[in-house]
Amino acid sequence: MPSHRRVLLIAALAALAGAAASLFFEPRIAYRLASTEVGQEALQATLEARAPPLPAGVIVARRGERVPALALPDLDGAAIQLPAAWTGRTTLVNFWATWCAPCLKEMPDLQAYSAKQGATGVRVVGIALDAPEAVRPFILQHAITYPILTDSPGPADAGVRLGNRAGVLPFSALIDADGRLIKTKIGPFEDEAAIAAWASAPR
Repeated sequence: MPSHRRVLLIAALAALAGAAASLFFEPRIAYRLASTEVGQEALQATLEARAPPLPAGVIVARRGERVPALALPDLDGAAIQLPAAWTGRTTLVNFWATWCAPCLKEMPDLQAYSAKQGATGVRVVGIALDAPEAVRPFILQHAITYPILTDSPGPADAGVRLGNRAGVLPFSALIDADGRLIKTKIGPFEDEAAIAAWASAPR
């Protein structure tokens, strides 16, 4: 039966996901696991099972739900209200840190993708779970022009609220023009084409 085979496939991928998580998502392994929706379901289920309990009052968005309201500082220290600042355009939110090698590897592709989207395509926003003093020089050095916000990593950070209960980096979320969570991706994108395909695939 198709449904039975799907359950078995998810179980098998979940076992592999555990191994991948223990290797801190070495890029080639992570991409193979995370390149399909079924693989993402397996990774998400495995990592959520290992995640610490949520602090009281923390709301985690699910697919189809509006992103919980919060404010994060940009690199100038201005508070950006989310998801209000993202309304009107689909937004690809990428969580990263300066110490995360897979994050840094995919950033040039995110930059290239963002540049091609112009003022009306998919908006790319980076959220660095890192100290602003480490992020500012990195962004300048690598000519990243899409908006960057910062947050302190922890059990109630913005990534957790968008579904990244285990705090794995990189992590991406796609938000629709009304501020609702479309889908998420655990692990890095392989290249710019993979970003474009993921952001434009049927939801």
